[in-house]
This record gives sequence, structure tokens and C-alpha cells, in this order.
Amino acid sequence: MSRAVLLDTHPLSQVTHPKVNPKVQQWLRSLGKIETVIRVPEIADYELRRELLRQGKQKSIDRLNKLSQICLIPLTPETMQKAAELWAWVRNQGKPTASNESLDGDVILAAQAIIQLKSFDLVIVMTTNLKHISRFERKGIQHFRLL
Repeated sequence: MSRAVLLDTHPLSQVTHPKVNPKVQQWLRSLGKIETVIRVPEIADYELRRELLRQGKQKSIDRLNKLSQICLIPLTPETMQKAAELWAWVRNQGKPTASNESLDGDVILAAQAIIQLKSFDLVIVMTTNLKHISRFERKGIQHFRLL
């Protein structure tokens, strides 16, 4: 079974921190043992990168650059179309993940995860925002909290 783990913004910040928590390092090593690949959704890269730039955290930016060079999932027209569908769907369910005026990164992340199902049997979003991401489980993605 092919598996991918997509890192949401907070887990991505933990992975790119210059002093990675030993529990996070152990988790990363365990993924290789179960043949699971890590992917960085471009929306998570954007959300983390803007904050790292604002704070001037160059070491973390360098680590993010290296990781994104090898496993970035780029935003595409297909992704944004799927995100628009999801945005409308959660609102029609009465459970929006952000205000109507917001770009709503959660629906973009969910769209990127759903599109990855074309390449992987199982797609997991590693997040600390279970409330929002769990709304998209019926659309085919799973979610788990990072350590």
C-alpha cells in the first residue's frame, strides 16, 4: 500500500525547526520503515514561510527550502477548483472552516490531500487542527495529530 503524509503548517514548523524534537525525529524515521513518503502542501509552505520571514528565522527557512525542493505539492488550477468545491460544500453543510472573506487555507490543504489520492492509496494529513481537517474525511483523507 502506498502512503503519503502531508504536513500541515504546525507539524511542518516542527520538522523544519533547527533543533528538531527527538520525538519528531523518531516519528520521521518510522515513516521510512513503513514506506510512507512525506509531502509538503504548498499552502502549508506559504503559511509557515511568511511567518518565518517575518521573524527572520533563516535557519528554519533554509530547512524549509531543502524539504520543499524534494517533496512540495504545488498549487495548481485543479487544486484551486477542488478547494472552491470544498469551500462551498462545508458552507452548505453549515460547518465552514473560516470566515467567508478568508482565503481558507484548510480547504486548500484538503484539496491538495484529495488530489494526492490519485497517486497514493492512503493520504494522511498531519495536523494540530483536527476540528477543521476532520470535516473532509468523507472526501477521502485521514488526519492525525502530530506528537
